[in-house]
Amino acid sequence: MLIEFICNGKETRVDVPAEMRALDLIRNELLLTGTKCGCSKGECGSCTILVDGDPVCSCLLLAPKLQGKEITTIEYLERTNGELHPIQQAFIEEGAVQCGFCTPGMILSTKALLKKNSAPTVIEIEEGLSGNICRCTGYTKIIKAVQSAALKLQGAEK
Repeated sequence: MLIEFICNGKETRVDVPAEMRALDLIRNELLLTGTKCGCSKGECGSCTILVDGDPVCSCLLLAPKLQGKEITTIEYLERTNGELHPIQQAFIEEGAVQCGFCTPGMILSTKALLKKNSAPTVIEIEEGLSGNICRCTGYTKIIKAVQSAALKLQGAEK
């Protein structure tokens, strides 16, 4: 089945089996390996991508459902000049990366959250990241990273 969509700003056309998961398409066909396979049940958020700006677990999404959509993976956040995106920088500065396995999903969920709410409360951050599990940090550093990223994106530094 031929599908056409925008992946990280580029028009993409690919022939996929009807039963292929978006996760497998992204990792194995498009070779974008920042998207991780954690649980294959949509519970951990490691496979989170943005579909039309909303966080989605790509392990639960069939690749043909990407038809006509715009998807963003973690690889697309880096600035064109090679600098890290302010969200990525905030995660590093706040020590919110630990092992790094959940980080791509956390960062993309943060991007979606901050696009909708540029100054979220701690409770709103917790709700915005509720689809993502981290086994290393205890979330305190992640919440601080989201707060720091919000400030960076507003043009202020902490």
